[in-house]
Order: sequence, then C-alpha cells, then structure tokens
Amino acid sequence: MDVARLIAAGIAPTQARTFVAPLSVACQKFGITSPVRQAAFVAQCSHESTAFTRLEESLYYRTPERIRQMWPSRVPSLAEAAKLCKNPKALANHVYAGRNGNGDEASGDGFAYRGRGLIQLTGRANYRAATQSPARDYEARPELVATPEDACLTAAWFWASHGCNQLADTSQIDAITRVINGNAMAGATERRELFREALEAFS
Repeated sequence: MDVARLIAAGIAPTQARTFVAPLSVACQKFGITSPVRQAAFVAQCSHESTAFTRLEESLYYRTPERIRQMWPSRVPSLAEAAKLCKNPKALANHVYAGRNGNGDEASGDGFAYRGRGLIQLTGRANYRAATQSPARDYEARPELVATPEDACLTAAWFWASHGCNQLADTSQIDAITRVINGNAMAGATERRELFREALEAFS
C-alpha cells in the first residue's frame, strides 16, 4: 500500500497521503494483503466514503419525499417524514431505533451510533463488536470511528469478519456489495468500475 497506488486507484492526493498509513496497518491486521483483496477493499471503501472524503453519515434531508424513499417502512407517511426534514438527530433516532442493538427512539442511540467510517459502521451492537481494545472502545466513544485510523480499522474488521477477503479472492464484487449494502446493491456499477481501476493500480 503506497500513496502512488492509491492515487492510481482514483483517490485524490490529499486523501491518499492521509489514509495510506492507517490503511496499511488495518489491511495487515485483517489479512487484506493480496493485490486483489486490497483493490476490492479500497474500491468498496472509496464508494462508501465518496473517495475517502466522508467518514460520517449526514442524515440531513431537505424533502419528505427523499426520506420516504430511503426509509419507506420506518417512515410510512409524508406527514411523518416532514417532521424529520432538516433534523439529522431526530431522523437518526427515529429510523435506527430498536435496530442493531440500539435502544428506543428516546435513547438517542440512533444518532450516537449513526453510520461512521469507511464502511458506515451503524448501530450500537456493531460499534461494540468492532471494539479491538479498551483504548479503542467504540461503544463508549463512537466518534472515534470518524477518524482516519479508526475508520480504516473498523472497515477492515467488518470486511474480514463478514468473509469479504474470500469473496475478493475470486473477484466476487457484487457479492461483496451485497454484504456491505444489502439487497439494495446501491452503486453496484460504480463499485465494479472502481474495482477494475484499483486492481490495475495494485497489480
């Protein structure tokens, strides 16, 4: 892993320099060591984090229609969605309540454990599971996941613990996308293109 390869994979120089060291550490720790594994990992992280520029879920939505589109089962009406517009905290606490180890809406867990990191770690249970040591207690200090070091570590932990190394070995990019994004498969075409670009850079 080096800056030149990250740039060749489509990462801007500033982000490449910022992330090269923590990426290298995280990849080594979680067995993301072959060119194809690194290419698949960097490609997926790039898509999820807008080329390593976003480490925290925004949840700022201007229109009720968009909120309904994103969470049709959690926000069943436009009237309800309208109350959540331009209010990230209320939206997160509503749509993430009672999921992935979060408490109810009043607990505030939805906002506290909103998506962070290179592969949007979401939910109290996932923050707890990703914790590697007392110094990196993500359940107690969820904001750590939005720093480059911990964004890389939690993404690599998620990747390895969900079998993505093995999927990468045979270039099963759509299967990896499904692991990360679920059946929505958002951005599947771009993820494939990013993988091809990254594989050329890392090979």
